[in-house]
Amino acid sequence: MTSAPGFLSLGQATARAIVLRSAARGRLQRTLLVHGPAGSGKGAFVDDLLALLFCQSADGERPCNACIGCRQARARTHPDLVVGSPERWREERSTGESIVAAARSWLADSAGAPIAGERRVILVEGVDRANEQTQNALLKALEEPTSRHMFLLVADEPTRVLPTIRSRSQPLRVGSVPRTELVEWLVDRERLPIDQADALARIAGGMAGTAIGYARSPQLVDWRRRTQRELLGLLARGRGDRFGSVRDLLDDAARLGSDQPTNEAVPQEEGARPTGAAQREAALLIVDAWLGLARDLLVAAAGRPEIAASAALDPDLPDIAARLGGAAIRDVIGLLERIRDGLRQNASPRLALEVAMLAWPTQPNR
Repeated sequence: MTSAPGFLSLGQATARAIVLRSAARGRLQRTLLVHGPAGSGKGAFVDDLLALLFCQSADGERPCNACIGCRQARARTHPDLVVGSPERWREERSTGESIVAAARSWLADSAGAPIAGERRVILVEGVDRANEQTQNALLKALEEPTSRHMFLLVADEPTRVLPTIRSRSQPLRVGSVPRTELVEWLVDRERLPIDQADALARIAGGMAGTAIGYARSPQLVDWRRRTQRELLGLLARGRGDRFGSVRDLLDDAARLGSDQPTNEAVPQEEGARPTGAAQREAALLIVDAWLGLARDLLVAAAGRPEIAASAALDPDLPDIAARLGGAAIRDVIGLLERIRDGLRQNASPRLALEVAMLAWPTQPNR
């Protein structure tokens, strides 16, 4: 089935308008930096950009989503598309080779001439997860411009990208979308009942990628609710119980086998211990669910429990929030955000969650 022409991702009117206007005038910058929170739908927006860049249609709206260029771009099989990331460089490096050397080698190989069209597109995912040396290697490539190459960089957190790279890039922010728009999308595209679509949109905080991932993987929603119930229960338990729960929480999240709630979960083999990378991704999932719960507690403490997605977990959520107090909850939110950043920079998953457990407020048993 052929899709209608145009961008297929949800929302992002500003970023979309910038790209389409620049492309129509032939003034699209040679380096684009797509950035936004995890789960915001950056992958779908990047697919739209790739289709636009490789579209072969000479007439009508672009991308046409019908030509071979659009199809190969969206499948990421176009011969003039090369895709890299810090994780790929780490996995594919030779024995004894540093990640920086692997990145330099990949960048050198990527600088070859286009095969099928007029330019080669170099897509670097997770550029904000690359260390400074690796980013400097990328910067050197960006400083040697050629009309036959275009860089498409993707980041969750643009402030972790070198200022010298950001200054050479056209920023395109991908963020949340209005809940009504997201609900309509989930009803029309994912065939969800409106009440379920509304619940997922609230849980996802307006992040299209997260909401769509939850719609396609109900086990992720079940896991999130289970984790948040456990965290609520830990409010009335001591340090020993909290530390003891960390391993169970990590194992439960790692069994999902998903690095983001935008992909379908693939269960791990029974009894297998998660690798370090899998544990970090599991910890990130836990911190995301924890942040969602903490923000809902803050909303409830402010007297608006009806808009807190976690309110269905415990009818006493407003009372719990009132007893904890807004200041304590805000402190936890700030810590969890810093822990999330640390995990993205390879902090120890177990230690990071234990630190969060120490800061998690305590309330008397009800």
